Amino acid sequence: MAGPLKELRVLDLSRVLAGPWTTQILADMGAEVIKIEKPDSGDDTRHWGPPWLRAEDGHETSESAYYLAANRGKHSLTVDISQPEGQELIRELVCQSDILVENFKSGGLAKKGLDYATLSALNPGLIYCSITGFGHTGPMAEMPGYDYLIQAQGGLMSITGAADGEPGAGPKRVGVAVADLTTGMNATIAILGALYHRTQTGEGQHIDIALLDVQVSWLANQAQNYFCSGKPPVRTGDYHPNLVPYQPFPTADGQQIIIAIGNNGQFQRWCETIGLGELAQDVRFATNAERVKHRVELIKLLVNVTKTRTLKQWTVLLNEIGVPCGPIQDIAQVFDDPQVQARGMQVTLDSAHGPVKGVANPIKYSKTTLEYHKAPPALGEDTDAVLERVLQKSASEIEALKTKGVV
Repeated sequence: MAGPLKELRVLDLSRVLAGPWTTQILADMGAEVIKIEKPDSGDDTRHWGPPWLRAEDGHETSESAYYLAANRGKHSLTVDISQPEGQELIRELVCQSDILVENFKSGGLAKKGLDYATLSALNPGLIYCSITGFGHTGPMAEMPGYDYLIQAQGGLMSITGAADGEPGAGPKRVGVAVADLTTGMNATIAILGALYHRTQTGEGQHIDIALLDVQVSWLANQAQNYFCSGKPPVRTGDYHPNLVPYQPFPTADGQQIIIAIGNNGQFQRWCETIGLGELAQDVRFATNAERVKHRVELIKLLVNVTKTRTLKQWTVLLNEIGVPCGPIQDIAQVFDDPQVQARGMQVTLDSAHGPVKGVANPIKYSKTTLEYHKAPPALGEDTDAVLERVLQKSASEIEALKTKGVV
């Protein structure tokens, strides 16, 4: 079975994470992705190390872990788009492509004749996705944006971290670049929607997607908490602002277990099982709304109980009665987790340096498949092949472009 986007070609002019994450998803779904990179230096993240990939003999290569995380399944073509000949190559490729993804600053590609208006005139069916920090409109449209800045300005850091008055209090960034990653996911959704529109009309279109917009949309229930209460949510550290009990608890062996009670039935079953059925009948704790009001009192009572069993004992017991729970795992433990392994969430691809491990795409189709056919490419490794196969350039033409420094 082939991926659902087989036969589609994507021209990837993006760097760093949000754009490459988008195009990696498209590659996993079967699209041919041609990654356009600057000669000699390539994608910025190629240099964002350590750590670096280790070859089979153990020595460090020049491939950064950061770059490897977002670029599998792609073909690397080096083109100097500052040169007119390089710009013309991109226009030729656009005529043979379905989708273009770029994350230059607003207006940056227009100066090179590579903006949507120019390219859509050459290929009216082109879906042109622009990813920027702040979008193509508004007072900050021309400003660059990185994930950390967006987490701060978009409100995420204001609700992440220990509560005021607790040790280590203060806004914290999330440990992965969530603004970039969720923007990549939203960009993929937008592209798929535009593809469907094209099947109905034959028309491509421009997609303007901004990291700040995505981060604001991702505030979700916390934004709604604000709209309903008129009060900006604050950092609550380990506990949930709308559910109780829904937080880590200490166990007898010094580890912590996350217990996530989502309804009154789960709370009642837990209380009855541990011999504290009266808590579920107490007016202070009988409903979630009351438990939120009396969280501190309830948690003090529950902590005394959770300390009486080990993490494993609690996991077995709570699973038996249908109460959601789980350990706090580091990333090594995640990939040793039997459930993660059963779901095939690690892939290994062959490269010139040897095996490259990576995180699998989480999508599971029943009729189509995902494709893991190519490790993240070395800089420019596909230049000759793409120019010959897609643009029918002769060996002498390719050599002339190399002599001029265009590719």
